[in-house]
Amino acid sequence: MTVDNYLLANIEYIPYINQNGQLPEEFQGEIGVYAIFDRDKELQFVGYSRDVYLSLKQHLVRQPEYCYWLKIQTIERPSRTILENIEKAWIEDWIAQNGYTPVGCAENKNQWTQAINVKELMTSEENVNYNNPVHDEIMRIKIIKNVARRIEAEILKILEMRGLQTEIRFNPKLKEEGLLDLKS
Repeated sequence: MTVDNYLLANIEYIPYINQNGQLPEEFQGEIGVYAIFDRDKELQFVGYSRDVYLSLKQHLVRQPEYCYWLKIQTIERPSRTILENIEKAWIEDWIAQNGYTPVGCAENKNQWTQAINVKELMTSEENVNYNNPVHDEIMRIKIIKNVARRIEAEILKILEMRGLQTEIRFNPKLKEEGLLDLKS
């Protein structure tokens, strides 16, 4: 099968969160390429994974405001070349049809692919407190963990408002480093 058989336009949209509040569980353990669209079906990000479901879960907590629709193409055997070729074809197809590169495939890619750095999301009060010269390392860790908990609560609230029923568990060890990512 050629990449042309996998054209993005030929794949049906599926909801990111279904009517039961679940992510598409049929993609657990599946190898594939996926395109993530916002509420208006504007392409936000294209990626590939050895477990599409887990990757979708990660993207949802990192960018909940942009994860509304999906297009997914699975493959039987892992092949980075095939996955990269499909990913590239989808992005090129989108650019040809719409005249621009989705920001999640360019300048904002790290926001989709890396753990959330809560230091970048500190309030000015939290920042002053964190950088207070009288605080030792233990106090800074406590402060950054509290910032991480605040951001986590905000994300969970957004997902609850969207009707998500899938369990979301963040890695507690990363919080003291100022990072939020799902526990694997």
